[in-house]
Amino acid sequence: MADVTVVGGGLAGSEAAWQLAERGFRVDLYEMRPHQSTGAHVSDQLAELVCSNSLGSKLPDRATGLLQSELVMLRGLLLDCAHRTMVPAGGALAVDREHFGRIVTDTIQSHPNITVIRQEVTTLEDTPTIIASGPLTSPAMSEALAQLTGQAYLHFYDAISPIVKADTIDMNIAFSGNRYDRGEAEEGDYINCPMNETEYRRFVEAVINAETITLRDFERDDPNFFEACVPIEQLAARGDDTLAFGPMRPVGLRDPRTGKRPHAIVQLRRDNAAGTLYNIVGFQTNIRWGEQREVLRLIPGLERAEFTRMGQMHRNTFVNSPTLLAQTLQFKGRANLFFAGQLTGIEGYMGNIATGLLAGINMSRYLSGRPLFVLPEGTMLGALCYYVTHSEPKHFQPMKANFGILPELSPYVRNKRDRYAAYVERSLDQLREFIINATDKYLNYGK
Repeated sequence: MADVTVVGGGLAGSEAAWQLAERGFRVDLYEMRPHQSTGAHVSDQLAELVCSNSLGSKLPDRATGLLQSELVMLRGLLLDCAHRTMVPAGGALAVDREHFGRIVTDTIQSHPNITVIRQEVTTLEDTPTIIASGPLTSPAMSEALAQLTGQAYLHFYDAISPIVKADTIDMNIAFSGNRYDRGEAEEGDYINCPMNETEYRRFVEAVINAETITLRDFERDDPNFFEACVPIEQLAARGDDTLAFGPMRPVGLRDPRTGKRPHAIVQLRRDNAAGTLYNIVGFQTNIRWGEQREVLRLIPGLERAEFTRMGQMHRNTFVNSPTLLAQTLQFKGRANLFFAGQLTGIEGYMGNIATGLLAGINMSRYLSGRPLFVLPEGTMLGALCYYVTHSEPKHFQPMKANFGILPELSPYVRNKRDRYAAYVERSLDQLREFIINATDKYLNYGK
């Protein structure tokens, strides 16, 4: 009989299950795929990456880079899997998503303390449980959670970018290179499709006039897009130059044909280790697939592009964490229940992994009768957990890792680069001291 049930085999659930299993607890990890799909996933692998193959910047002075450094110190499994399946992407930690999912799946399924059960969970028993069912939680599970919480869920909408076959990109027009030529990217990590003003205006007009997929009734009633994933057609509708100042900003890049900065640019990032696939950065869209191909082929260099995945939009779900959860990710209404992942309102792949790690550790401490961990708020993970559990409930929205949620420095550092460096130094110092003081095996397993 299992000690803990983990619902959801995504990033958070896989990490939580591993952390518990490594501490000697028996885990039943439930994943409903492949018997029931979400509409966004395409495989039965655990920890499948849906929206992008990038886990964010790996640079140490960036917010996601800091979160990755914290996970290294906390001995996260999935970050290690990401490092083992990296593909060149400059300053970003990008992975071969199929290889990544396969390694995570094999590692989890081979652990003697983890049983993977391919079955949908539709009810919540009063046993130790971690809910990591993700933003695409099934209707039955959503109903079970709604009954548990006694309140309605909040909703936002997410969209995923198209993927292009590399050998169908016209490199006589497109060119390789990273923004600012900072030396972070090798040749081929990013491919850039430059546009002059005429080409840009034609593209924007086509995007605005393109037919989008009709949302269902309950979705049309609540068109609340998550700002970090707004589809390009929504951005274009805000003004003719919105895309040029957003995902198509040309800053830091020059067209080798002219030696000048383009009016706008479309950037593609390598999506797999072989370099045969590239995803269009920041180009989430809900345009109908047939028409979407024609619109995207208006981009110089993509006139003959072949797509292995078209952009699409789906509904995501998260709980009102400020009302429901403690900073430890423990459910306020039931001590043996924890939440993890995007369902908590923490956005981004690394944030999902990190919350799974913390929920797994804290569940192990709960089961062992030990005080739960509240990470220092000066750490990125501690700040994220503080933010989602202390925001104004009425206006709560998802949050990604960013330096803006960290406590202010004292004294304040005016220079931005120096300020970020100081944030990183303080965060890692606080986490290092926290780990040193937490000497029991439930943090440093196996020691």
